[in-house]
Amino acid sequence: MKKTKAKEFDKKFDNNEDVSGFMDWENAKKLDDSQMRVSVDFPRWMVHSLDKEATYLGLSRQALIKLSVADHIRQQQYSVPTSKQQVQHRLQII
Repeated sequence: MKKTKAKEFDKKFDNNEDVSGFMDWENAKKLDDSQMRVSVDFPRWMVHSLDKEATYLGLSRQALIKLSVADHIRQQQYSVPTSKQQVQHRLQII
């Protein structure tokens, strides 16, 4: 595996250059992308709002929910709460 700085790697990647030589393929892990059914109950007003937004964006309700949850997870990934109070605060928002 070759070594490089993040800025150089990003530049090569953005220029569609081959960056596979910089990857540690032996320790790479594949995410489990198999589907799992989850049932969630929403208040009626929220479903109406979801449907309105989904129609505006040209998406199904399910696609909008998936995108919203994925965006939220990505945003939260790098801002891990450091205290019990922060976790409780996030739960109050939900």
